[in-house]
Amino acid sequence: MLVNASEMLTKAKAGHYAVGHFNTNNLEWTKAILQTAEEMKSPVIIGVSEGAAKYMTGFKVVADMVKAMDKALGITVPVALHLDHGSYEGAKACIDAGFTSIMFDGSHYGIEENVEKTKELVALAHEKGLSIEAEVGSIGGEEDGVIGAGEVADPEECKMIADLGVDFLAAGIGNIHGKYPANWKGLDFVALDKIQAKTGTLPLVLHGGTGIPADMIAKAIDLGVSKINVNTECQLSFAEATRKYIEAGKDLEGKGFDPRKLLAPGVDAIKATVREKIELFGSAGKA
Repeated sequence: MLVNASEMLTKAKAGHYAVGHFNTNNLEWTKAILQTAEEMKSPVIIGVSEGAAKYMTGFKVVADMVKAMDKALGITVPVALHLDHGSYEGAKACIDAGFTSIMFDGSHYGIEENVEKTKELVALAHEKGLSIEAEVGSIGGEEDGVIGAGEVADPEECKMIADLGVDFLAAGIGNIHGKYPANWKGLDFVALDKIQAKTGTLPLVLHGGTGIPADMIAKAIDLGVSKINVNTECQLSFAEATRKYIEAGKDLEGKGFDPRKLLAPGVDAIKATVREKIELFGSAGKA
């Protein structure tokens, strides 16, 4: 069932676990995420970047697909459809398109403009019953054209944004999108602890969940992280499984070229990745 993400993340914060946010890129991705969340009895957040939404021909198409699939599959666990790293214009468009949650990434603006735009979008989102995520301190790396240098968030600026009434907050703590380099210094837990102290019970978000060691994930959850984003890992597992299928010549056997057969190994790989993350985040059985 589609809901906003506020209640599921409030419960996660109180229960010391995190809800997985898994980006979707098409019908196969969406189906795999929904089915695995239902199997694991876990709340889940389906994230959509603006680039992925454009690829799928628009926010309305994505919203209609997720809602129809949620109903057709008989999904009983809470599902939030969330805009990932949204622009000001994109966030407004998703409110109108039928999303249940949005993220406004104003981290590339000065704090005053970030506050101004976030405040406006909080009012619009809450008026329509949507939850809203904001960001302070950019996430390193690049995702769908959103590029960040990986600045660690200022705890005072985090408090300024938190006080606007956002439902959850992404704060840069050395995390990056994509694969982590060999010389990565790890998450800045000192900064996370200070941010947690300033934002209180507000659920915090960890972007760039692919490749972060399990012990760091556990510590981040202990320090207030209640939502963890995963995208690259699903893409990598899908690509690897599809490559093996083709290299083994399976697409040349019978009707192995049928997309339903060709894509099946990749879909199973996504399910395995989502299952692994749900277990790691501790959200299994929390629906």
